[in-house]
Amino acid sequence: MDKTVAVRGVFDALSSREVRFFQEASGLGRVHLFLEDDDTVRTLYKRDPEFSLVERKYFWEAVRFIDAVTIVSSDCSIDELPLTCVSKPGVWCLEEDQDSKGKRAFCREKGIGCTVIQEDALKGFPVVPVEITRNPEGSGKKMVIVTGCYDYFHSGHVRFFEEVSQFGNLYVVVGSDANVRLLKGEGHPMYSEEERRYMAGSIKYVTQAFVSTGKGWLDAEPEIRKIKPDIYAVNEEGDKPEKRNFCEETGIEYVVLKRAPKEGLPRRTSTNLRGF
Repeated sequence: MDKTVAVRGVFDALSSREVRFFQEASGLGRVHLFLEDDDTVRTLYKRDPEFSLVERKYFWEAVRFIDAVTIVSSDCSIDELPLTCVSKPGVWCLEEDQDSKGKRAFCREKGIGCTVIQEDALKGFPVVPVEITRNPEGSGKKMVIVTGCYDYFHSGHVRFFEEVSQFGNLYVVVGSDANVRLLKGEGHPMYSEEERRYMAGSIKYVTQAFVSTGKGWLDAEPEIRKIKPDIYAVNEEGDKPEKRNFCEETGIEYVVLKRAPKEGLPRRTSTNLRGF
């Protein structure tokens, strides 16, 4: 689709609901996110953003449903889009609680369509089928797998996926609810396996995300045997003897990466973000 779809807002929860909204908006055309900066959040909503502009911008630029991100400053009315710095979009896509007479009047004046996505359309976590195929000989692309809980999804996960994707086509296996409880105890996970799978799969560095069907630290073994990756990548926290031994036995290259945030961003952990 050639139509540009404008979306404006704070989007500081970095949540699956927000991702679902962007997915629905992307069905209308190429999504251009007008992301409100920190001062704009304070001015318009009388609060601090949950995450800083730098972190929000990094996160949303990594989501596969968003084509471009432009920063909106506080001198732009809440009922307007900053059209002086970009080409005029074909439609302004709104959430139900964002709809207003002011926005609709702006769209009429500028000749821009206005579409409101209803709350019911944001339910569930769709799977985008991707056929697992090995790359042609000589293409140089390898198949890479990572595993984990990915419970409170954050910028650190995005950075890990970004780094690992440099080795080849990235497949993510998310731990099932039952196995996460087995490894981490009651109260875990915070989010369901389908929601966690959806969030991992929404990142553009990921080819496809799955839910594990095994148990223990090698809960992804059935998926690994199906995918037949060239590389199994982990960070220092995820480095386990069971994984090393399995890779040695199966001839899979085992790569351990240091856990480090994107330059300029804070170090994030799901444990801290969810209050454990």
